[in-house]
Amino acid sequence: MSDLGSQERPETQEALTEGVGWKGAAALLAIVFFASVPNVGVLLAIPFLLLVGVRGMRGSAMFAAVVLAMLVTVSGVRDGVWFIDRAWALLLGGCFVALSLARPASRPSTRALLSVFSAAAVTAGFVALREGAWSALDWAINDRAQLAIAQSVEGAEWLRGGEALAPALVLSMYDLVDAQMQVFPAMTGLASMAALCVVWWLYASMTNSRAPGLSPLKDFRFNDQLIWMFVGGLLLLFTRLGEPLGRVGANAVVFMGALCALRGAAVVVFMSGGVSLIGFVVMAVGLLLVPQLVLGGALVIGLGDIYLDVRGHVAELAA
Repeated sequence: MSDLGSQERPETQEALTEGVGWKGAAALLAIVFFASVPNVGVLLAIPFLLLVGVRGMRGSAMFAAVVLAMLVTVSGVRDGVWFIDRAWALLLGGCFVALSLARPASRPSTRALLSVFSAAAVTAGFVALREGAWSALDWAINDRAQLAIAQSVEGAEWLRGGEALAPALVLSMYDLVDAQMQVFPAMTGLASMAALCVVWWLYASMTNSRAPGLSPLKDFRFNDQLIWMFVGGLLLLFTRLGEPLGRVGANAVVFMGALCALRGAAVVVFMSGGVSLIGFVVMAVGLLLVPQLVLGGALVIGLGDIYLDVRGHVAELAA
């Protein structure tokens, strides 16, 4: 992954074409499942179909993937959320394909981040021009989340032989969903960026493409100027200027905070020379037991790297 809007150096192209393996793609897919507010299948299927439509289809495996993606796209109950999911995925995938045609040498993660910003800007413009559009969208997303929790509770009670869950547990589940719904735009952005990277990896793997692939985690970075998005979000969040601006600030902090934490993880991986199986297990256990400590530490390291450029100085010393 690279700086937003930057051009790749010629000497890095060989490394880029090596890409990451299925483990990296699986980690990205896990992010999609964890953070996605839109339907996960649709978020993957529509950009994949657009990419195949522009770059072409090769082989029986891709034909099968296209058929599956088409089935996912047209399936489901056609309510308001059904159309919202597909509209976002279509807009997101269209931006990604357009950027892939305009900037074929740039890294997929750069195009994915630009696509998220572009799709978000178009969506924000549409919502601003249509009175009541945001309230309708917010209500639809919250309603689906509440329904999902209700179904999960019913399923858990069925597995327990009809025994009801503890009221405190059910209440905490609804409280957690309410908190997540406040930042669902940020969660959608993170999941969308990861989904586009997975789609590109899948297409490149099926075609043995020599186009720039997904680079290892240790190379992840973004345009340093995006730190002002994080700073602005903090100002909006803590100056208490009202609910709309406070929510905008919270989403900016969550989105950029996640990217900064990922950048911090990249620095740790770079300095340690990689992540062993034991290291991966320790990190996973840490995220389960003390997620605030692990994510907070990664965030601090990522913010420090924006100003110190640790990997750049190490590379200069090694040269």
